[in-house]
Amino acid sequence: MKGIIVAAGYGTRFLPITKTVPKELLPLVTVPSIAFIVDEFVKSGIKDIIIISSRRKKALEDYFDHEVELETLFEKEGKKEALENIAIPADVRFAFVRQQRMLGTGHALLQVKNLVGDEPCIVAYPDDLHLGSTPLSAQLIQTWKETSCSVMAAFHEDGDVSRYGVLDIAPDGRHVRAIVEKPAPGTEPSHEVSIGRYLYTPEFFTHLEEGWELHQKDRNAGKEYFHIYALNQLMRAGKVVYCPFSGLRLDTGEPEGYLNAILTYADTVPSLRKVVDTYVAGRSTKP
Repeated sequence: MKGIIVAAGYGTRFLPITKTVPKELLPLVTVPSIAFIVDEFVKSGIKDIIIISSRRKKALEDYFDHEVELETLFEKEGKKEALENIAIPADVRFAFVRQQRMLGTGHALLQVKNLVGDEPCIVAYPDDLHLGSTPLSAQLIQTWKETSCSVMAAFHEDGDVSRYGVLDIAPDGRHVRAIVEKPAPGTEPSHEVSIGRYLYTPEFFTHLEEGWELHQKDRNAGKEYFHIYALNQLMRAGKVVYCPFSGLRLDTGEPEGYLNAILTYADTVPSLRKVVDTYVAGRSTKP
């Protein structure tokens, strides 16, 4: 099974830093956001990782390559911990595909159709990071093994879900019939909210290609094409289930969420937690 990370976007919400630095490399303290997803894939048994990028993001390719000068220096100086910090995951094969035109997530995924082949794949969007004892991708894979269906990750939100994509769950409590985007309060079909992880069976890409051909034939040609067309076809056929997410979710899609993700992650690292606690204690004493 392959893992795909969709990382071609401009990251305009984080300008000016994303003028030159890919948003996916913005760190939670010292660890780039995208590294959390790669770590999740590896811990889930995925060894083939495809990253969809663009010409402005060569730094992503450099990050997942050997840094020969530093490696040589650290080896010479016997700095084992520093060497481990810059090591790329062992036995993992990375492939980078550029989306040459920003035409939406559906178009981006079509760029890797031939690389995926006739096997399921995990698709991740780098705004969603997940921490927990069982990697989210492993949870999706287990659900696929149980159902043979495409799988959507979701979390339960007891409160207002009007700013989310909300799942319409079938009577069996497992299959997804539709996604309702930003339902008005009181009209939501459930309180299960879609997040940025999917496991797609091979037929997803067949539908994705069909949708692209239709997209090109009408007045939408030249506009963004999203993956929702193919997902809708699978849902109508009763071939999509959802997986309730277990663990900690960090949403880095906008600066406020990114800052919260940094603080939340720092709270899981004892040496960093001390810094946060000291800052909070000092701030609470200010008038």
